Amino acid sequence: MNADASAADAGAAARPEGPGTGRLVLLTTSHRVAPGLLSWPAWQVLRAAERVLCADPDHPQLPYLREAGIAVETAAPTARELVDFCVPEDRTAVVLTSAEGESALTDGLARLAGSGRETMPDLELLPGSYDLPGARLLDLVQVMDQIRAECPWSSIRTHQDLAKYGLEEAYEMVEAIEAGDRVELREELGDVLLQVVFHARIAQDDPEEPFSIDDVAGTIVEKLIHRHPHVFGEEEAATPEDVKAHWIRTKAVEKQRGSVTEGVPLAQPGLALAAKLASRARTAGLDVPLPAGRGIGYELLAMALRAEAEGTDPEAALRAAARAYRDAVLAAEGGTP
Repeated sequence: MNADASAADAGAAARPEGPGTGRLVLLTTSHRVAPGLLSWPAWQVLRAAERVLCADPDHPQLPYLREAGIAVETAAPTARELVDFCVPEDRTAVVLTSAEGESALTDGLARLAGSGRETMPDLELLPGSYDLPGARLLDLVQVMDQIRAECPWSSIRTHQDLAKYGLEEAYEMVEAIEAGDRVELREELGDVLLQVVFHARIAQDDPEEPFSIDDVAGTIVEKLIHRHPHVFGEEEAATPEDVKAHWIRTKAVEKQRGSVTEGVPLAQPGLALAAKLASRARTAGLDVPLPAGRGIGYELLAMALRAEAEGTDPEAALRAAARAYRDAVLAAEGGTP
């Protein structure tokens, strides 16, 4: 729901009732927010209403409303019944909507209002709770749980099965970034996120060392806080260089590595591997001579190290040149680059 529209609806909930027409409120809630956490306008209208109704006997809000002393009828009244209840006696009725919505009720109210022959109560749509940033991630976790449980293919996947897809999705994300395609980037980021959630769900089933998506998130949160003492602590960082120094210092304390080469994945593409090793050596202040050798591999190594020293990502540079070569191939074939 649009935030401005939600705010307007919430404000409407606090307005006094129209004279002699009553008030009918459709109260919506988000399943992504813990039950019982309702907005103040929602609690106000619930306590003031002469009648509160809900068609779903298993609605997650019901135990909390009843604990708060609000009587809720399990019923699905028609539009006619609610109008007849509200209008003559200027009364307020609240309908707690279900996850499926109340299409039959809203359609019936629209027909009555559109006839021009009915005195209608004040009709309001009141959001009782609002999604917080990141709330849709809960949907992703829930969907992944169901897929893992019910899909014949997904239910038997292992980390090893999915490893290649993680690489593919990461490369497609990089391609979208380099192409400047924001629509494609949004989709590819989702595909990368899926890999994270899928692997975490597989890990949850491990009989010996299980962990969940919450453990994954908790670990990275702790790491980010620890490596940003200038944000979450008392240290100061005025420049990006200061931030990088903080990061390197705290990472060194965390990892306690015996060599700057530890933690560098050797399976990554060759140019990226060479650049990463050169970056580690340069950051550590090491003066490392190029290994003696002949052939294209050593020539590429020297070029990769030179690019890294000049602040150029050799892998990205080669990809850009390769795309230009692809265009030249298309042109030679008579196609459109």
